[in-house]
Amino acid sequence: MFQFFLDVLIRTADLALVAVGLSAVYALVKFPNVAHVQYAVVGAFLTLTGQRMGMPFPVAMVASCLLTGVLAVLLNTLVFRRLLRSGPAIAMIGSLAVSMVLVALILGIAGSRPQRFQFDIVAPLVIAGARVSHAQAYSIAVAITVLSVFTFVLYRTPVGRSMRALASNRALAEATGINAAAITNQISFVSGALAAVGGTMLAMTGDVHMNLGTDLLLPVFAAAILGGLGSPLGAVAGAMLIAIAETLVTNLNFGWLVGQPLAFLPVTYIGAASFIFLLVALLFKPYGLFDREVRRV
Repeated sequence: MFQFFLDVLIRTADLALVAVGLSAVYALVKFPNVAHVQYAVVGAFLTLTGQRMGMPFPVAMVASCLLTGVLAVLLNTLVFRRLLRSGPAIAMIGSLAVSMVLVALILGIAGSRPQRFQFDIVAPLVIAGARVSHAQAYSIAVAITVLSVFTFVLYRTPVGRSMRALASNRALAEATGINAAAITNQISFVSGALAAVGGTMLAMTGDVHMNLGTDLLLPVFAAAILGGLGSPLGAVAGAMLIAIAETLVTNLNFGWLVGQPLAFLPVTYIGAASFIFLLVALLFKPYGLFDREVRRV
């Protein structure tokens, strides 16, 4: 049972950071940025590049976060802000085009071969009979720390208060003197940095490859939608629910249904399980489980 809890926590850490950044930006710009998941891929490759240049892993990750945050701000300023003048649908289509461009650039620069971070091989940790690798434990700790800092910024700093004011009533917030463009750029930077951390943590427990963003696209959007698009902290709860659904698929023994001692669903059913969960939830809560937060934050 504790192993199941750890598996859920690991998957939640994989999804939450990227989903929170996506939801935070949506709260301000009001369109789903498909390119956001590619920031995670860019972040993972930049961290890998920094490590291969001789940087300690934490330093390489911080540099990756800064560069990915700057990329997010540049794309928001030069591309998405202009596309939004034609409406959110055009902006979303444009973000899909940007996503494809980023994938092509990553493919041209890094190639299609999966790559790995270089870490010392050590025995996994054993906690209450459950096994967890050092990379997975590090991923969970980083996710909890980063999300705690983000929560503090969101609810205890002027930037966070300005963001919540803009998300709640943009016209009124601008009338009080809040610089909407500056706040949007700041949140875009933070969202890019969060995605870079999330992509790096995911790649650290697996591989760094160009399809990382594609693999993240559906579960991250499912987590953000389930939590309520525009509710950053709701996205964390959404990520945990998606993680529970995905982990159940690969851990439940369905042998009793087919008269076999052991029978498990193939891993390919993970995506279907999470979206069935999402569909059922949205039938009862069309705006996500935290729809009040969507309207207020």
